[in-house]
Amino acid sequence: MKVKFSKEFIKKYKKANVRIRNRVDKQILTFESNPNEPSLRNHPLHNEWLGYRSIDITNDYRAIYEEVEEKEDVSAYFIHLGTHKELYE
Repeated sequence: MKVKFSKEFIKKYKKANVRIRNRVDKQILTFESNPNEPSLRNHPLHNEWLGYRSIDITNDYRAIYEEVEEKEDVSAYFIHLGTHKELYE
């Protein structure tokens, strides 16, 4: 699956420590090859995030994305990166 990133996501990525950035890189590579890899815990979101999906970066960090149809293909547009508390509370 093609992956794209919002300015917000890139900004959060650059502010994250090196351990988190390395883990994001690893998880995104895994996602590109198999979005349904069990270690990603890819799942749909609810309430204010209805229509978006989330993957695990670490036990606490998540990356939120939206599936976007482009021509005959679907891309993942990652829009937010942060801890569970930052994103959902």
